[in-house]
Amino acid sequence: MKNYQFLIFFSVVLLIYSAVNYYIYHRAMQSLPVESGLKSWFKWVFIVVATSYVAGRVLERFQQSAFTDVLVWIGSFWLAAMFYFLLAVILVDLIRLSNYFIGYLPASWLTQKFAVNVMGITLFVVLSTVFAGYINAINPRFQKLDLTINKKANGLKELNIAMASDIHMGTIIGPRRMAKLVDSINGLKPDIILFAGDIVDEDLAPVIRQNLGESLRKLKAPLGVYGITGNHEYIGGAEPAVKYLREHGITMLRDTVVKIADAFYIAGREDRDKPRFSGKARLEVAKLLENIDKDFPVILMDHQPFDLQNAQTAGVDLQLSGHTHHGQLWPLNYITRAIYEVSMGYKKKGNSHFYVSPGFGGWGPPVRTGNRPEIVNIKLHFLPSEPAFTTQIE
Repeated sequence: MKNYQFLIFFSVVLLIYSAVNYYIYHRAMQSLPVESGLKSWFKWVFIVVATSYVAGRVLERFQQSAFTDVLVWIGSFWLAAMFYFLLAVILVDLIRLSNYFIGYLPASWLTQKFAVNVMGITLFVVLSTVFAGYINAINPRFQKLDLTINKKANGLKELNIAMASDIHMGTIIGPRRMAKLVDSINGLKPDIILFAGDIVDEDLAPVIRQNLGESLRKLKAPLGVYGITGNHEYIGGAEPAVKYLREHGITMLRDTVVKIADAFYIAGREDRDKPRFSGKARLEVAKLLENIDKDFPVILMDHQPFDLQNAQTAGVDLQLSGHTHHGQLWPLNYITRAIYEVSMGYKKKGNSHFYVSPGFGGWGPPVRTGNRPEIVNIKLHFLPSEPAFTTQIE
């Protein structure tokens, strides 16, 4: 992405972020009594919390430190709280607006005291929601699938796959979470490990500083560990991220196909955002797979689950994707459901299987309220090499 495009994008995002924070701040200050001593300290606490994420992300570009980590952590939690405070303030304002025209609220609900009570209840509900979402986010589930591909795999009857997407290694997904991921995957005793994009968060510096790549070296799978790029690899710089992952044991597939154990193919697409950041197109699925023998099973990793019919038409047997986070924060999952044919979970189209994972990590807040993070375990069954014969006795 060109510098001026990024500057425009960042300016628009910052403007929206500032407007949302001002809206929340203004309504909160209106709820506090004029003579209240809370207004002064509330103002400064709000400013510090609301600016911490942007400040932390900017400062860590120049110098990583414990101070920038604290700012990013505070700001990340604020992103989730800000979202729910925004929903609460909008709801209150809609009630106030409708009451202006209809006049259905009792007089006792229009007092300053009642406004303070509503603010206190809102604060409790939002903070409780964020805390519960954090507990949910750090306790991923195992999602198990049992699928059959009606093809022979050169004598291989079953393939045990461990798959994860959207790990987002960085400041938030640090050593503890990575150790948990690696131990959980190794506990599945997989034949092969697949990472469907956004392995690294936007900035590689926190990954290097915390030496998170050493966790990846501990992954164990006899058929190897494979990954693809996601949009976040491109946001932070795809080439350094891919180089780092390769140096730490991940075979990165970038519009390439490999045949594993002379039994099946693994194909990996570049992320859909590659043209926007690099100015170069990625291969279409049909072009990527045109020179392979499709009598063998074909597994495709494509980070963003768009245009599933193209994979089906190209003869893909199983596509694995991520990216959506299934909204991450409720009710954003309703938006992702409207955007994607599959926002989360399994779907079969013709002979093609599709699975979209909500991911292991997350972007921004370390909070999930719309779904559970997950590690996917797929038992993939193939046809036997020799057909089974039966003898009919008359």
